[in-house]
Amino acid sequence: MSEQSRSTGRIRGTGSRRRKPSRGRRVKTVALWTAAAVVVAGGSGLGYAYVTLNGNLKGVNINAALGTQRPDDVDNGSQDILVLGSDSRSGANSGYGADEGSARADTAMIVHVNEGHTSASVVSIPRDTLVDRPACTSDTTGKQVGAEHGTMFNSAYQVGGPACAVKTVESMSGIRMDHYVEVDFTGFKKLVDELGGVRITTSQAIDDPDSHLALKPGPHTLSGEQSLGLVRTRHDVGDGSDLGRIQLQQAFVKALMDQAKSVGVFSNPKTLFGLADTATKAVTTDSELASVKKLTGFANGLKGLGSEDVHMVTLPVEYDPADPNRVLPQEKADRQVWAALKRDLPIPASATAKSAGDKGEAGDVVR
Repeated sequence: MSEQSRSTGRIRGTGSRRRKPSRGRRVKTVALWTAAAVVVAGGSGLGYAYVTLNGNLKGVNINAALGTQRPDDVDNGSQDILVLGSDSRSGANSGYGADEGSARADTAMIVHVNEGHTSASVVSIPRDTLVDRPACTSDTTGKQVGAEHGTMFNSAYQVGGPACAVKTVESMSGIRMDHYVEVDFTGFKKLVDELGGVRITTSQAIDDPDSHLALKPGPHTLSGEQSLGLVRTRHDVGDGSDLGRIQLQQAFVKALMDQAKSVGVFSNPKTLFGLADTATKAVTTDSELASVKKLTGFANGLKGLGSEDVHMVTLPVEYDPADPNRVLPQEKADRQVWAALKRDLPIPASATAKSAGDKGEAGDVVR
């Protein structure tokens, strides 16, 4: 990011680097990772359930809002999906705090499924990353939204909805998003409980009064409520940062995927229906993916993926010297990440070696 980008239009924060986030921010992050598990785990059975439950789905016409000024559509069999979790607390989400007037996508992931659909790379974009947001047309209001330099990544969704968020990601990466998935966090606990809980192992005790979670070292089967506590936890693990908490969430989503397969979700009609009913009510997709035909085909293409086939990283960033509550893209390393996805190759370890995102010190707490 240029000096001009860093000094113009910046949203400032106060306090220390480890400032406590709102409860709504913590909970909606959980839902994002749950959606990622649903998207990545996929499965032909889930696609079948969606046929029955199609009425639950909500679609957004991203293509109409963005038009033709987008990166080329690489038709090689690979897939790139933007998964967002918004912090709206209207309607059923009101129990997680007061709505402050507009929603932001506080957590975002690009899920890249390779050409053969045998592996996937997931890139998390920290919400406080300062980016150059392009001009866009809001898909919710139809109004033009001006470009802004050095603004937080999550403001794109706030000012322009899903279309502006997609355009911002495409501007950053040079990669066209094939699909869009947005998650409502209220269904998270039900999803976990439908699975019979999620099995994890902790390498140390966790006792975080803020997330209301107390676990001894060793194996656990977490309920939906406990799972919420785990992925909200940050003060009692690692360095206490949001970047460290992302590491906890990355471990949890893999455990969630393993649990979905171990209980036979995709071969047990009763379990499948309950999970699919909850999941379809919790997500909004692009209009193409919201159709039965497209969603079934998409899920069929992912049925062979397991947690061992998914590589998760955080976009390479560094703390902003002018504001420790913000992070800046590491431009050279970021280019390595995007180039790997474009070429349908694994993300090289060298790309994230010097990133603050890999220094949250919580990577080995949960497995």
